[in-house]
Amino acid sequence: MIIDTHCHLTAPPFEDDLDEVLTRAAEAGVGAVVSIASDLEDAEHVEALCARAAHADAGGPRIFGTAGIHPHQVGELPTGAGAKDEVLALLRERLSAPGTVALGECGLDFHYDFSPRDVQFRWFECQLELAGELGLPVVVHCREAEAEMTSIVRSAGEAGVRGVLHCFPGDLSLLEAAMDAGWYVSFTGIVTFRSFRGDEAVRAVPSDRYFVETDGPYLAPIPHRGRRNEPAFVRHTIERVAELRGEPVEGVIERTTRTAEAFFGFEARSGAR
Repeated sequence: MIIDTHCHLTAPPFEDDLDEVLTRAAEAGVGAVVSIASDLEDAEHVEALCARAAHADAGGPRIFGTAGIHPHQVGELPTGAGAKDEVLALLRERLSAPGTVALGECGLDFHYDFSPRDVQFRWFECQLELAGELGLPVVVHCREAEAEMTSIVRSAGEAGVRGVLHCFPGDLSLLEAAMDAGWYVSFTGIVTFRSFRGDEAVRAVPSDRYFVETDGPYLAPIPHRGRRNEPAFVRHTIERVAELRGEPVEGVIERTTRTAEAFFGFEARSGAR
């Protein structure tokens, strides 16, 4: 069984044919998908998707979800008196839903800077603290903020927070910090791009400290680049990772599946098929 550990199934590009997308995923050997939320409204949609999947006929992949606030969206959060507590209360409620297995996607994005950096830092810290309090793993976004993230990951690890750096770009200093902190990394279809410069990181990460994802509908791997990405395409990422590591494809599938199941605690937080 393959697990797509990071896909935005509630994103608009999947609105018209999600059932067909999930059928193709199952045909490609994908047995589970983690649908990632970007804000509180999206987390509600993810919760509904998990509930729908839990009552659907067997045959498609199991659907699990997350709840969190992406760095792009934190600048839109209310700022009045008591607003922070209200947002965290709503997030806490979303995180208690059946099938919800992690807090995220949260983190730092200094490429687009859609939200002020001080606001990104503040809400990232809040979400890390909440994940630690609830004993949930955290799904982390990092773009052009590797130096800052290195320090944060080390501190979070010391506080007992477990996390994964999704769509890992290959920065070796950040990889070392993540491994020291007991964190994980996840690779997307960018490993298939000619522009990818993280081959050494793919080879260096321990076999039980990484998994794979699509980040669909974004970042479709070669040979689908330029198209909408979807869970069925995660096999291309697996094949490239196996090639870079000099390992059998089936071995990579077995290890990444086992690692993802343990990280997200699927069985303990079941509620989706």
